[in-house]
Amino acid sequence: MELAHSLLLNEEACGQLGEHQRAAFIFKWLSFLKRLLPAADRVEVKQNQKNLVDQLTRVLMGSPGPPTRQLLSQCFALLYKIGDPFLATITIDKCSDIIRSKDDSPSFLPTRLAAIACLGAIYEQLGRLLDKTFSTVVANLIKTLKSAESQGRYEIMLSIEKILRGLGPSALPCHRDVYKVARICLTDRAMPVRCAAAKCLLELQREAVFLWTSELENMTNICFRAFEGSNYDVREIVSKLLGTMLATALMAKQGTAPRQGPRRSSLEEVMELLWGGFLRGGGGGSFLRASGDILKGGGSVSRDVRVGITQACVVFISCLGSKWLECNFMTLLALVLELVSYPRVTQNPAEAACCRCCISFILRATVGRLLGERSQVLAAKEICRVIAKQKMAVDATLSDSNMETRLSATDVVVSQHILVCTLQELGGLILGLGSTAESLLQDPSAGLLDAVTSVLLDPSAVVRLTAAWCLRCVSVAVPAQAAMLMDRCLERLTALKSCPEAVAGYSAAIAALLGAVQHCPLGIPHAKGKVVLGLAEDLLRSASQNSRLALQRTQGGWLLLSALMTLGPAVVVHHLPRVLLLWKCTFPLSIQELHSECGRGDAFTWQVMLEGRAGALCAMKSFFLHCRDLMNDEVIGRLLAPLTCAIALLTQLPALIKCYGTQVKNSSVVFRLRIYEVLSLFPPKSYEESFGILVKQLLSDLTSLESPACTGLTLLLSFCHASDAPLLGLATSDTDHLFIEEQLHSGSGAGAGSLEHDPFTIHQQPLDVPLPLPPLCRLSQATVHLFGLLFPHMAGAQSTQILDQFSESLKQLKASRQQNARIHMVSALCCGLKCLGSGQRGLLPEDTRKPALRLLLGALESGSEPLRCAAAEGLARLVQTADDAAFTVSITQINFDKLKLVRDAASRSGHALALGSLYRYMGGVSSPQHLSACVGILFTLSQDSTAPEVQVWALHSLSLLIDCAGAMSHAHVEPTFSLVLRLLLTVPSAQVEVLQSLGRCLNALITTLGPDLQAEGPFRSLCLMGCAVMQDSSDCLLQAQAISCLQQLHMFAPHYVDLSSLVPCLCANLCSSYLSLRRAVVACLRQLAQREAVEVSEHAVALVKDLPRRDNSLLDITIKEIGLEGALFSLLDRESDPQLCQDLRETLNHMLGSMAVAKLSHWLKLCKDVLSASAAETATVAAVETHQEEEGGDRADDDSIYTCTAESGSPFSHPRWSTRVFATKCVCRIIAQCESGDRAHFNMALAQERRLQESAGDFLVLYLADLIRMAFMAATDPSKPLRISGLQMLLIIIRKFAALPEPEFPGHVLLEQYQANVGAALRPAFTADTPPDVTAKACQVCSAWIASGVVSDLLDLRRVHNLLTSSLGKVQAIKEVQSQLYNESTVTMESLAVLKAWAEVYIVAVQSPNQDEKPARLLQLSDPSAEPPVAPAGTGLLRLVQANLSMLSRLWLAALQDHAILNLPHEYAVQLPATGGTFYTAETAEQARQHYCSSWAAILHATALWLNSMGFIVLDEDPANLSRPVTPTSMGQSTSLASIKSPEDINSERFYLILGISMEFLCSPHSDSQMENITYCLHTLHALFDVPWPRSKIGNDQTLSVELLSVLHRLIVTRESPGVQLAVLELVRQVVCAAQERVREKRHSAEVDDGAAEKETLPEFGEGHDTGGLVPGKSVVFGALQLCLCILVRKLPRLSPKLTGSNPVPSRPPLALWHSDYQLISAALTILSELPSICSPEGSVSILPSVLYLLMGVHRELLLQPPGAALGLAVSVTLQALQVVLLSPMAHAEKCQGAWAHLLRCALNTLMDFWDSEEVFHGVNEISRLTILTIFLRLAGPEVAAVQPLLARSISKFQGCLECKDPVVLSQTYQLLLSVFQSPAAVVAVSFIQALGGALVGHLQAIEKSRPQNTEEMQAVLAGVQALETLVSTAEEEHRSQLMPILLHILISFLLDENALSSASIAARSLHESALQDLMRIGPQHSALFKALMVSFPSMKARLRAAITGNRENMKAKAAVYPALSKKSPTIQLKTKFL
Repeated sequence: MELAHSLLLNEEACGQLGEHQRAAFIFKWLSFLKRLLPAADRVEVKQNQKNLVDQLTRVLMGSPGPPTRQLLSQCFALLYKIGDPFLATITIDKCSDIIRSKDDSPSFLPTRLAAIACLGAIYEQLGRLLDKTFSTVVANLIKTLKSAESQGRYEIMLSIEKILRGLGPSALPCHRDVYKVARICLTDRAMPVRCAAAKCLLELQREAVFLWTSELENMTNICFRAFEGSNYDVREIVSKLLGTMLATALMAKQGTAPRQGPRRSSLEEVMELLWGGFLRGGGGGSFLRASGDILKGGGSVSRDVRVGITQACVVFISCLGSKWLECNFMTLLALVLELVSYPRVTQNPAEAACCRCCISFILRATVGRLLGERSQVLAAKEICRVIAKQKMAVDATLSDSNMETRLSATDVVVSQHILVCTLQELGGLILGLGSTAESLLQDPSAGLLDAVTSVLLDPSAVVRLTAAWCLRCVSVAVPAQAAMLMDRCLERLTALKSCPEAVAGYSAAIAALLGAVQHCPLGIPHAKGKVVLGLAEDLLRSASQNSRLALQRTQGGWLLLSALMTLGPAVVVHHLPRVLLLWKCTFPLSIQELHSECGRGDAFTWQVMLEGRAGALCAMKSFFLHCRDLMNDEVIGRLLAPLTCAIALLTQLPALIKCYGTQVKNSSVVFRLRIYEVLSLFPPKSYEESFGILVKQLLSDLTSLESPACTGLTLLLSFCHASDAPLLGLATSDTDHLFIEEQLHSGSGAGAGSLEHDPFTIHQQPLDVPLPLPPLCRLSQATVHLFGLLFPHMAGAQSTQILDQFSESLKQLKASRQQNARIHMVSALCCGLKCLGSGQRGLLPEDTRKPALRLLLGALESGSEPLRCAAAEGLARLVQTADDAAFTVSITQINFDKLKLVRDAASRSGHALALGSLYRYMGGVSSPQHLSACVGILFTLSQDSTAPEVQVWALHSLSLLIDCAGAMSHAHVEPTFSLVLRLLLTVPSAQVEVLQSLGRCLNALITTLGPDLQAEGPFRSLCLMGCAVMQDSSDCLLQAQAISCLQQLHMFAPHYVDLSSLVPCLCANLCSSYLSLRRAVVACLRQLAQREAVEVSEHAVALVKDLPRRDNSLLDITIKEIGLEGALFSLLDRESDPQLCQDLRETLNHMLGSMAVAKLSHWLKLCKDVLSASAAETATVAAVETHQEEEGGDRADDDSIYTCTAESGSPFSHPRWSTRVFATKCVCRIIAQCESGDRAHFNMALAQERRLQESAGDFLVLYLADLIRMAFMAATDPSKPLRISGLQMLLIIIRKFAALPEPEFPGHVLLEQYQANVGAALRPAFTADTPPDVTAKACQVCSAWIASGVVSDLLDLRRVHNLLTSSLGKVQAIKEVQSQLYNESTVTMESLAVLKAWAEVYIVAVQSPNQDEKPARLLQLSDPSAEPPVAPAGTGLLRLVQANLSMLSRLWLAALQDHAILNLPHEYAVQLPATGGTFYTAETAEQARQHYCSSWAAILHATALWLNSMGFIVLDEDPANLSRPVTPTSMGQSTSLASIKSPEDINSERFYLILGISMEFLCSPHSDSQMENITYCLHTLHALFDVPWPRSKIGNDQTLSVELLSVLHRLIVTRESPGVQLAVLELVRQVVCAAQERVREKRHSAEVDDGAAEKETLPEFGEGHDTGGLVPGKSVVFGALQLCLCILVRKLPRLSPKLTGSNPVPSRPPLALWHSDYQLISAALTILSELPSICSPEGSVSILPSVLYLLMGVHRELLLQPPGAALGLAVSVTLQALQVVLLSPMAHAEKCQGAWAHLLRCALNTLMDFWDSEEVFHGVNEISRLTILTIFLRLAGPEVAAVQPLLARSISKFQGCLECKDPVVLSQTYQLLLSVFQSPAAVVAVSFIQALGGALVGHLQAIEKSRPQNTEEMQAVLAGVQALETLVSTAEEEHRSQLMPILLHILISFLLDENALSSASIAARSLHESALQDLMRIGPQHSALFKALMVSFPSMKARLRAAITGNRENMKAKAAVYPALSKKSPTIQLKTKFL
């Protein structure tokens, strides 16, 4: 194929190929040429033009296929456009000659069709350059058209369309001729020809004015006839033609001056034309002439025509646009509703329902999509006026006794139809508006609620039910209305019980409102359920009291009970006994009673009884669906009794019907339907005894043909496999016209769905208006479904007998009755096989297979497509249930044989499909031979061009077979590819079903090959070629399949899909009118955006730049202005398909994740445009002035400072609230993306600096004002979801930007200037009518704002604080308010949100003063010079909180006890308070639990901090200010004398409450992801144990301490967060501290009791007792040691021999440690050092080896780490820990002193061994080792340090360090040596003095010869002098006289003479001065020795004298300088007198 990539065709290579390969080669070359010509050099093209024309002409003459001829025509046109255009006449003449040729052979037809296509393409490109020749060409085409076959007519129409497009106004001379032939083709029998003619006329009407003027009426009639018998494609294009013409005509008439005289408006004329066709169809004549016949009635109009006219009406309004619709909505609404005023469209219920559906579709597709929210509100008001007007007319008719003024019955019916249509549209509008509709409901001028409620009394059932559904929409959109509407309806129903219409209407309204609660998270008050149940019981009891009301009351009562079940088990469980009793009383108590009642009553009595029992069964069904959790064995057993009687009643129904006639028959149908539906939900085993009756009745229903109206498609669709849907002709399932197109498939006679068919659907879950089918049709469906459920439970003989009976019944029927019976029987069998295959009921018996197979094989040859599909699916299920390979082979062979024998298309299609479906549930094809045979037969059938239907089914079956075979089909991939490509190139484009089947085959091939497509081979290029063929098709479904194939190819081989060609194709179809194509486009974009979002966006923008003029101009403008992502946003706003919207959101999320940070300004502007576009039409949103004026010491009101409007010029027009919510979430994601990016995004100074350096730099902090603005717009929007999103966005902004300083104003933060914005955004959320979830979110924002530290002024802070204060008051008064709008759980949610907000504020207020001691909360900035933001003073915040703290503490404690009670296990449920808790009721405990789970942690921490501040001191506070009633949750604060508790009891309750909640959560396995709550719990416990009393509680309870340590150990193991681990260790330290205090207290008590004489026995208290054993799980010491060991081993793995092997000193390098690691190690060592102090002497001996091992090991490991500040701190902590251990009183206890000494000697020996190790560690700190050695020598005692050889080894270590040349090491050694010289152990000190004193003196004496040259050396000398001086001072008196002269001699040697002093270094001079000072100090102290020394050494005396003299002179010189300086006067004189 690479040889095809050239400008000229490689004829040599092409000639060597076979016929089919040559066609593919030519197609590939033409595709390449089409892409090459626009980019080629014109000169080169002109040079090769002649050769190219010749080659293209030869291709033209070679009978090219449809795709090739399209490419050929485009290449001809491009060649003449780029090259010499005047040579085109040669080709035109050649094509004309071909068209005029008399050759009518089939082989010449492709050439003629190609010539026709070439003419159209050439004229389309060259246009007016060929205007002199077009007349002849058009005439030639028109002449040929008259004798052409369907393909020719199709191509000619398309060619003429292109000629008209290219010539434009120049084609005027031939417009009439074209019109004449096009109008004929518009009613052609071939559907593709109709489509082509409509496209031609659509192009013609652009210039041919007569089409929408003089010929308008004729054109409309032709379009009406074109609708007759049409398919979806014809209806779509013809409706577009008709609607466009009518819109053009209307706009033209409105543009002209009004004519004189009275005349109807143009809009009325247009609608008159449309409604004329709706009434009379396509029969000619004007509407006025035919009106008489219309009013008289006559033949019905086909639904094709009515559906087409409905779509045309939508196109008409859409062409006029949203502005026109806004201005003319009143007139248009009246004209649209006028349609139902004609009796002809409402002559029967089915026609009336269809007409109403058409009107609803028109209104939904225009008002619901074209208008913005504000315009929709205005439209809703107008609809309300219409409703009120029609209702008044009906009421006047019913109440007016004057027969002359009364409306006729027909007028009443018309009004009722109008009411149904308007109520449905009103409900749809309200649903779409959501909470934005609240303003509409509150508008008194609209009177919406009054108007809708008044309709509930209408005499028509469907009107009442539609009004009830409208009220349901109101409550879903505005949940606050649900409870009020329910109260209103309950009150009216109670008052109007004697009115049948009122009972029926208001009960339906209440049921609808109850059903709406499923969509309202806030719910309704729990008491409403009890009221509804009571009313239902009253209606049922009183039904028998009045026969006139019996039926309505019975239906109303059961309808209320059925709706009550939708509230769920949490509500129904409280009323279940009463409901069960009602069910029991409705049915006879026994079968005997049932038989006795059959002889009583009349027709009306039985009608009421059957309706009542049907209602009871429907309530039972609702109970099953919504309260499945309550379905235990007991309930099922109690329900079986009435069900058994109901089943028995089935046998009596025929006699009742025979006795009482039709009235009872209709009720019996409903009764059977209900019982079948209920039994389908019950487990069949439970009613197995009634199988006989049921099966008999089911067989009767299946074979009696009572419901011929239920068509095959309605019944069979659910049993056809989803992948077979394309074979059923349901192309409308993926279209925007699904709602109206379904009217064509509902079947003749069945009628459209309508609410009056089943009032019980009013409370079902779907939001769309319920449209149930008639009862007879639904009875058929229920019968089939129940039979299928029972079939697996039947005995083998019984099932065989039933299937034989089916076959016998079919033999006795003929024609349509037989077909209808076959549909029912096959449906029942398919359902049974499906249930059998999906269950665990075993295999189908062999005897049953034969009749089942016979029935299915007969259905396979049916003429009904759904029946054949269902039969093929049934065969697949039959093979699955048989699970027999031989049986499968036999069925395959049967199909083979049938395909050889049968010749009719239907039979061959069915058997072909069966071959592909057989293996669907078998896990693949078992035999390659069977696969080859099946593939061979399907190949043959696929090439049968004489039977396109067979081709379609065979190709579809082939695709199924390839999917099932998987890898086994690889051997057939190549021939299948060749077949698919060959057919794609040869199948006529009009046979779109065949092409679509080929597309499915190609898709299956790509799936089968998968990643193999990346390998070299022909398959990839064949895939791409096949996709290219399908992309060039005009069929939208085929284009969608091409995109899907390319998407799959991109998934497996992404590098081989050319995005530069794919993305433009996707963008071109992004706004297609076909939903299926849009779905495919967006799904492909979603996948592409996951990997190559940037490239996709760039290709889209480049496409628009390169092609500025395309048909899709609106999309081009959108992409040009705001990019592809903006176009996707715009599309998201227009789309209503859920799956498409989800894909759009995911695509935008992927693009945002890849591009948002790089194109920050673009994305933020995009989101801002979406949000601000709505602000223009709702509320004005303004920029806030940063300066505010103080009035009376307080700030001005926030609401008065917003006075701006939305930005103009926004590319978005009236976006919906859901789109704005998504835009808000996008902004939040952008912030999250920036957080993980450049730090300049959150640093204003750095961002501004980088912005100056990088002009293109975009940083988030620079757009802070825009972020605040967007958050404010969203937070103050009328839409509730948008308000919550806006508040969440504001919360994120506060958290991310609170700590950012303002560079221009040091000491201030950026957000400080927006405090008015924040206050104004929060204030609306605290109004009285705000929903609780909004207030809860606002409370969260308030606490975050106060805690952020942004506002430092308490006056400013008080503005937000007041909002929280008002909410706190609301929490207090909430139980006093009796009227509730929402469920009681919302009170819990709001109350806990307020308490949590206060808790968070209190936590910040308490912790603010200690922020310097804790880890910094604020963001660490890179600029060290920047001043930190000013946080609010803790005391200031405390003052704000202190006023309410008493009340808050009580509420916090009550909330915590509620939470603890709700978290009790189920076995303690009986102990729960019967009335609920403080913040929840018993009935709403389940709903309230989730609210406690989200709030308890912060409340817990705040409570602990409050108790900490109070010191657990119970104050006798007066609870008068606490308005809540005293409950068990009052925590011991009741003032009742009988229940007064002691402070100890109150403290204990509080302590165990807080500790229990914390430990329960920390133990919970569900707390994995709740790190915030874990932190709260740890901080809570820390605050708790900071107080002595709680510490004593846990110290005295060793079991509790051990349990807490166990929980903390689990946290250490499972959490890697350093913060959590540090907090855990801090808690461990507190537990150890508590144990120390307990031991200390016991020792003190024993000391007091036993006296001082026995103190040596006191340390026996502590763990270990006399044995020293520490029991794991019962020992605090062991638990703490385990925790410390866990931390140390995880940070220093070399400590554990198990981790490093047996070698205690491993050779591998240590792990690098972070700062947090050092902190953890330090904390663990601190705890370790305290453990011996809480042990008994024996216990301390047990633990001491572990402690010493860890201390020594940690010290050694730390010395191997690189130096740093954190390391120094950790080493210091290690040394301190060792000191604590050595100073432990256990070391000197009598019982363990020897053991301690031995262990300490071992530790010291280990230290020496580490020191002597041969391994050399780089960076070892010798001083640290000397330090720890010194600690041992000083603190361990002589029994440890003075033992040889340890003492000798210690001396040698010091001696080695004294020989070090490093002055720093030497200095530290001298200092440590000084400490040893002062050791309490005299033996140690003496030994060191004797061993190292001489060395010390020698080092100091050598200084005279080698003076210090730097400060380090000088410091070392001074340290040595100090050590020597200490040695002298500690010596005994007799030795001191000998040592002192040595010291003085050394000091004098440091002195310099006058000459040497002036030239000496700074260090030497400093040493000189220090020595002189020491001599001046020591001399007087030892004057005798000093004088004797001076006498003995005159030279030393002279040297000293000279130094003293020099020092005096130096002092005098300095004294002379300083007075002179002091006399200078200051340059700045401070004023001291100001008067």
